[in-house]
Parts: sequence; C-alpha cells; structure tokens
Amino acid sequence: MSTSGEPAPNGGLTHFDQGGQAHMVDVGGKNETHRVALATGVIRMQPATLAIIEAGTAKKGDVLGIARIAAIMAAKRTGELIPLCHPLALTHVSVEFETDAASSSVRCTARVETFGKTGVEMEALTAVQVGLLTVYDMSKAVDKSMVMTDICVTEKRGGKSDINMARP
Repeated sequence: MSTSGEPAPNGGLTHFDQGGQAHMVDVGGKNETHRVALATGVIRMQPATLAIIEAGTAKKGDVLGIARIAAIMAAKRTGELIPLCHPLALTHVSVEFETDAASSSVRCTARVETFGKTGVEMEALTAVQVGLLTVYDMSKAVDKSMVMTDICVTEKRGGKSDINMARP
C-alpha cells in the first residue's frame, strides 16, 4: 500500500514509481511515532572456534565486544549502506550475543528504536548482519567454514503494521 492507502504500483513494491524507476519513498505525510524493531541471526562454527570466542583468546581480541560495537555503528550508518533507506536519528541501539555450545553457534540480536515517520527494521537487520560479519572476520583465521543463517526481523512496532514472531 502507498501512504495514501491506495495499492502501490508495481505489485506493492513501494521503492519504484509508476514508471518502474527507483525512488525513496515519501514519508512526509506520515505521523511520527515511537518505532521499535528487533532482528536476530546466527553464525555457526566449529566447536573449537566457539571455545576461543568464549574464552576471549582470539588473536584479534574480544570478538563479541568488537562485534557489538560494529553492529551499533552499522545501525547508525544504514541510510548510507542501503541506497533507498531514509537516514534516521536513532534513539536507542542495543546488541546482545548468546553462545550455544549445543549448536556451536553465536546468536546476535539487535534492538533499534527511534521516534519518527518510518520503521527501523533495516537498521536492526544491518546491525545483526554486521555483528555476525565481524564475528566471521575476527575468527576466520581458525575457521573458514562458518555459516550465517536465520537472519530475520522478529519484532516491529510503531507503524501501520506490527510484527511479533518467535525467533527461529
């Protein structure tokens, strides 16, 4: 749907105009509301790699601490990285990592908030992706078989439609 309530052209893809050309969606007529999004994702690795991360003995330093900072920075820069995203004044970004020995994995969860006219799902997803990429970068010397998976928005609220899904 467009902001006017009419079906958007091109099958509902709002980032294309009637002529099929890419454009930034006009959010000028939308109300400012408190927007929240949570996203999550997992990186699977060898058990020995997870042990190094948990022990804090990686040669490049504190893997999860640095990945947290990278994820927060990425959320703040999403408008520069994703061409048609609006640059947003974020009011809150938090990033958590959970290790799971049973699946030999690390889960990254990002929560992003703003008070504005458009949602923060892309910022939350970008934070998760960059957090996981940083784990990969800092651990690839000992494990080149790591796989990032299950990246998704698990919660979104504050706009026209809310999402609340159980995480994968």
